[in-house]
Amino acid sequence: MTNSSNKVIINQKGFFIDLVIYITVMFLIREVYFSNFDFIINGLFWSLSTLVIAMWRMKVRGITWKDLGLCKPKSIKKTLLVSVGILIATIASIIFFNIIKDALPFLAEHEVSEGGSTSKFGDLRGNWLLFFTIIPMVLIESMFEELLDRGFLMNWLEKLFSSTSFATIIAVVLQAVIFGFRHSNDLSERSITVGLIGLVMGIAYVKFGRNLWPLIIAHCILNSMSMIERVI
Repeated sequence: MTNSSNKVIINQKGFFIDLVIYITVMFLIREVYFSNFDFIINGLFWSLSTLVIAMWRMKVRGITWKDLGLCKPKSIKKTLLVSVGILIATIASIIFFNIIKDALPFLAEHEVSEGGSTSKFGDLRGNWLLFFTIIPMVLIESMFEELLDRGFLMNWLEKLFSSTSFATIIAVVLQAVIFGFRHSNDLSERSITVGLIGLVMGIAYVKFGRNLWPLIIAHCILNSMSMIERVI
């Protein structure tokens, strides 16, 4: 029993070290910005750098992407239906937040720039050529986010808190908070909106057998819709 307990402690310490390394790199790498390249290229660089760290720590722990849910779905039809369900739930949560956001006092001092995000991708209004140029990179970035935030981060948080009865709940909430905060580095409308997306994705990951593909598909569709909205 003692050996078993010691093993758990050693594992938790190891996962804690992994998380410290991973989260530190995740935020610090965003301080590096190549002004000669577009925002999306810098975003891919940040994600790839974080992915390298995640894969390094996965190799140390003997864990593969298949273990985390990047495996062939048993049913394509079910996967697509789950993806649609996740997409609907995500959009519904965003709509609900937009309805109640004016009643949240802590958002009063955070004004949202309507054109801020658009400018990061260039002038997309009516520019379908630019849209089709950058959408493949947006889809790759969407996949990376699911691999890293739901696949790696959430599982590592869950293992870190494995001694508690609510490890999964803690992991779902924390990964959503980190996911939201990383997108704006403050408590704002944007960070909460993105955090809600992360929360829905995290719940869906647990609810639907920890397969990453429905999340990846839903995330890709959601970001594609967002980009199309910038064009039309």
